[in-house]
Amino acid sequence: MKSTKRKPKTGARTRGGLSAARLAEMIEEATVDAYDEGEQATGWFTVIGDNLETPFETEVLGVTVTVKRLELRDDNSIVAVCARGGQQQAIGLVDVPLPSPSPEGAEWLEAYRHWRSGG
Repeated sequence: MKSTKRKPKTGARTRGGLSAARLAEMIEEATVDAYDEGEQATGWFTVIGDNLETPFETEVLGVTVTVKRLELRDDNSIVAVCARGGQQQAIGLVDVPLPSPSPEGAEWLEAYRHWRSGG
């Protein structure tokens, strides 16, 4: 189970520009009152779903795809359902590259990735 009690390093910034303090706030918001991995995954799925604008286009392995929606799987992973033509493929949310400019709410993906990495 991931700890939600991390102390931010003052002044530090992530690749996307979020401060460590803001990351800590976002992690707290997503995982508040979450006592196990399933509850934490549900918290993240909820806040990302509430904030991330979908659908959006991105590139996966050199191919343009549309991220249609997010799904929470039975193993507590969050995936992006990507579509191209008539085909769909679920890709782990931590592995989905963001386009530039990023869609509204993309900072929540950054916070999730940071949390998942144990950052």
